[in-house]
Amino acid sequence: MASKTLHYPSPRHAAALYAGREENLVHAERTLGVRLISREDWLRLEGDDEPVARAEALFTFLDQARGQGMTIRTPDFYRITDAFARGEGAQLQALLATPLVIATNRRTIVPKTLGQKLYLQSMLAHPVVFGIGPAGTGKTYLAMAAAVNALLQNQVERIILTRPAVEAGEALGFLPGDLREKILPYLRPLYDALHDMLDAEDVARLSEKGVIEIAPLAYMRGRTLSRAFIILDEAQNTTPEQMMMFLTRLGEESRMVVTGDVTQIDLPKAKPSGLLEVRHILADIPGIDFHTFSGADVVRHPLVQRIIAAYEAYRAPGPGAGSS
Repeated sequence: MASKTLHYPSPRHAAALYAGREENLVHAERTLGVRLISREDWLRLEGDDEPVARAEALFTFLDQARGQGMTIRTPDFYRITDAFARGEGAQLQALLATPLVIATNRRTIVPKTLGQKLYLQSMLAHPVVFGIGPAGTGKTYLAMAAAVNALLQNQVERIILTRPAVEAGEALGFLPGDLREKILPYLRPLYDALHDMLDAEDVARLSEKGVIEIAPLAYMRGRTLSRAFIILDEAQNTTPEQMMMFLTRLGEESRMVVTGDVTQIDLPKAKPSGLLEVRHILADIPGIDFHTFSGADVVRHPLVQRIIAAYEAYRAPGPGAGSS
C-alpha cells in the first residue's frame, strides 16, 4: 500500500481542483482505484503504487491547469479523471506544455482537450481552417474566441459571422416577423458566443459601426472580405456552390474558419453538402487545414459524450450490414 499527501495554499484552492463536490472525489476513487481523503488544505491518496501515482498525476495536472486559468467544473473533472484512468494522462499533459490562452474582454479561454488545443493552434497558423465534429466540441465557440482576440489585438479590422439559413423542421415563411426576425434564430448561437466574450454595450457599439457583422450566408455573395476574421458556422448546410462562393470571398490579410457537423445535415436529400465535398477538393492546398473533432472532445455534460458514442456505434455498419 502506498500513501501520498498533497498540500495546497488554502482549503478553497484544494476544493477547486474537484469543483468543490465530495461526490467527484468518490467518482475518482471508483475510477482510479484509490482512496481519497480531503481535509482543509490537503488531499491524501491511498492505495496500490500504480493507482496512487496515477491519482497524483491527475491532481498535479488539475492544479497546473487551474494555474493556467482553467476553471474545473464537474464535467471537466469527470472527463479528465476518466482520461487518466484510460492511460491518456500524457496526452492531456501536452495541453499544458506550451500554454495557449485566448484573452477576450470578459474571460480568458483555455482549451480543455488536446483536440481543442490543436484546433486553436491551427487557427493561429493557417489562413483557412475547417473545424468538423459533433456538437459540444467547442468548434464555433473557440473560433469566436480567436476572432475576438484577433480584433482586440488589431490583427484584423472586423469580424464577420455567417450561417446558411436552412430550414430545419419549420418553413421560414410560416415563422412570424419580418426577414430579420425570421433569420435571427439561425444566428442566435453566434450572438450567444459573442456576448460571452464582449460586454453587451461593446457588441452593440461595434455592430453599429460595422466592426462586427452577423448575416446570412446569402449576403456574402459578390463581396471581397479584407482585413477580416470570417466564420462560417453550420457549414454542413451549405451546397457545394455556396461553399465555393464563400471561400472565394477571402481578401488580403483575412482569416477564415469554417465549422460544421456532418451528422446534422438539414439540406434536402437531393442536395449534396458543400462541407462533405470540400475536404476532397482542398485537402492538399497549403494554408488550408482540416481539423476533425471526436466525441472525446465534447465539453458539455458527460452524458453528451456518451450519447454521441452510442449514436456512432448504432450507425456503424455491423457484420452483414447492407445484405438482404
